Amino acid sequence: MNDLTPTREQRTAALEGMGCKRKRVEDIRFTQGKGNYVDDVKLPGMLHGDFVRSPHAHARVKSINSEEALKVPGVLAVITAETLKTVNLAWMPTLAGDVQMVLADGKVLFQNQEVAFVVATDRYAADDGINKVVVEYEPLPVVIDPFKAMDKDAPVLREDLAGKTSGAHGPRKHHNHIFEWTVGDKDLTDAAFRKAEVTIKEMISYHRTHPSPLETCQCVCSFDKIKGELTIYGTFQAPHVIRTVVSLIAKLPEQKIHVISPDIGGGFGNKVGAYPGYICAAVASIVTGKPVKWVEDRIENLTATSFARDYHMTTEIAATKDGKVTGLRVHVLADHGAFDACADPSKWPAGFFNIVTGSYDFPVAHLSVDGIYTNKAPGGVAYRCSFRVTEAAYCIERGMDILAQKLDMDPAELRLKNFIRKEQFPYHSALGWEYDSGDYHTAMRKMMETVRYAELRKEQADKRAAFKRGETREIMGVGVSFFTEIVGAGPSKNCDILGIAMFDSCEIRMHPTGAGIARMGTKSQGQGHETTWAQIIATEIGIPADNIMVEEGNTDTAPYGLGTYGSRSTPVAGAAIAMAARKIKAKAQMIAAYKLEVHEDDLEWDIDGFRVKGLPEKSMSMKDICWAAYNSVPPGMEPGLEAVSYYDPPNMTYPFGAYICVMDIDVDTGVYKVRRFYALDDCGTRINPMIIEGQVHGGLTEAFAIAMGQEIRYDDTGNVVTGSFMDFFMPTAVETPHWETDFTVTPSPHHPIGAKGVGESPNVGGVPAFSNAVNDAFSFLGSTHIQMPHDYWRNWRAAKNLGVFA
Repeated sequence: MNDLTPTREQRTAALEGMGCKRKRVEDIRFTQGKGNYVDDVKLPGMLHGDFVRSPHAHARVKSINSEEALKVPGVLAVITAETLKTVNLAWMPTLAGDVQMVLADGKVLFQNQEVAFVVATDRYAADDGINKVVVEYEPLPVVIDPFKAMDKDAPVLREDLAGKTSGAHGPRKHHNHIFEWTVGDKDLTDAAFRKAEVTIKEMISYHRTHPSPLETCQCVCSFDKIKGELTIYGTFQAPHVIRTVVSLIAKLPEQKIHVISPDIGGGFGNKVGAYPGYICAAVASIVTGKPVKWVEDRIENLTATSFARDYHMTTEIAATKDGKVTGLRVHVLADHGAFDACADPSKWPAGFFNIVTGSYDFPVAHLSVDGIYTNKAPGGVAYRCSFRVTEAAYCIERGMDILAQKLDMDPAELRLKNFIRKEQFPYHSALGWEYDSGDYHTAMRKMMETVRYAELRKEQADKRAAFKRGETREIMGVGVSFFTEIVGAGPSKNCDILGIAMFDSCEIRMHPTGAGIARMGTKSQGQGHETTWAQIIATEIGIPADNIMVEEGNTDTAPYGLGTYGSRSTPVAGAAIAMAARKIKAKAQMIAAYKLEVHEDDLEWDIDGFRVKGLPEKSMSMKDICWAAYNSVPPGMEPGLEAVSYYDPPNMTYPFGAYICVMDIDVDTGVYKVRRFYALDDCGTRINPMIIEGQVHGGLTEAFAIAMGQEIRYDDTGNVVTGSFMDFFMPTAVETPHWETDFTVTPSPHHPIGAKGVGESPNVGGVPAFSNAVNDAFSFLGSTHIQMPHDYWRNWRAAKNLGVFA
């Protein structure tokens, strides 16, 4: 080898494959303002649509008069439920097996529900038009409190379900009841509680919040009457699913529907489902023969599109006196709003909440969930989590802290005592999951050593003593959180949406010059797929990541996939990418053997090509193989070098992490200061450490917002009182704490590259860490549990209720 021959390290670095801190290629256009979003789409003759929305949370719609609206210059049409009934589109199916009004049909069920759709030549004319539509309402009694929804005298919300004693998920036991879902062994769990030496029971509520992406939901629909084809540009996290849903609803042949998701400004679950705006824009385009754009504003997004959480969890833990857990019992009252529009896999009405046993070795457990209707906006999406996993993690992590307090035991030590041990994996939980791999004790001990946990507890003890002496009005909380998430939905044996298995896909096509294009069924909303997907391919087939173009979001070109949400991209699509690349590599090996005149088994892979075993000087680079694939393949082999893979995972993946939050709270003002936040994540194989760190920073910021103030709150009459960023907490760089990140690596044994996913993890683990810090701060004053969110006023109120004021 001469001095000019690249070393193995240089050849590996040139690929910028897995493990490399490759800069995000997307940022080249984003930082220059050259992104292409839905609102950038401008088609010839394009019209604009806007909604008349209800000011009432529950009311009969007596009449809708659009005469004056149609006189407004530029207003072309006003669409109502009666209009939609002529094409059988007044109601649409939800992903949860329910049906939902597209436009108010006889009554409204939540404030800001869509009542009529005004179509005009521009947004200003449409806005003028909606203000001229006259709607007569007859107000009806409102149900906002989920605990009153199933009272005997509670008003009937869903009159369309009258007489129906069962729904998509089994029997209904009240007119406002949706389903009851149970998992686990009730008899064994009840027996464990009867024998328990110590038990705790607490109502732990996870309040209603909202994903609030930077870009709101929007679409442009264009119907070609000559071809009978509908093209939809939209903010869709799952473009292929939207195409199928539109085909089912509109009765259009699926091959005549073209769905394109351009750049998306954040999704966080908010852009998974179908909204009335999509249906109305499509109908308006069909009726007018022109493209129609719908763009919601921020208030509409916060008050009418899919919410998250609103789970009220009665949590019980049984244990021995020395802190060994013996049983878990949880009942959830799940507020689904006016329609059951949760974006969960079909067989899982409460998502994957049965991960509620967390990281702990519970021998028995039982879970029951009751879903109910209220006069709130529908939804229940996986806001930066995997299908109710955040709620489950918050439930068990608060429960473990409450148990530690009752036992007068350190929260970290209680967790260490009850973790699933490394040698127990694959581990079968009491609620039915098979955890793939984990090393919880190592992660927890690394966290404790890094932050000097023992010193923090000593400092806290000293500050508590000073507080009791009257020397300070500040209290210190140390919030420990250890979570296990379940992601990678999912295996066809138990996961589908609308009957479609939750596989994902990849197509790779290599060009003669050694460059290539890869298309996937996922859709990035900021995760950096164009960067990381190319890195997987680079490592697998030895072509530099810069030479791989990644394309997503166009249903005409991408293979069918189930989209991006719930940290499923890397566990499912990432596996599909690796498997497609390996098909490429297998064919490339046959071509190289032919060109090198050896048997395939005589070749070995060497970073970016094949070499003959024992004769390293006799080799062929992948770039040269790509050229040969188009002019000199072995006899009988088809030319070209491309592959498609549809990956149906055998199991979920189970990332985990150890988080700690150190917080100081002034009891006289409720003002808190997050002094330190340390987050250790284990997501298996790390594809791009820099992107992982960015994902963790973003997820922690959202966790901070949720735990410390972010809330969709209603008054007793159903008015949303946090319907804009004036009231809905959206942290800026001023409020956001500094994040310390760390990691361990425990690969998934069944994933082709060992990856587990990380995008949702910081939200899952972050929220309980913040809440545990607040609750830990107040615990020595006699508090057991303070509900979220922990804003200044609630902290002050907690201090007042605990009698800290003279």
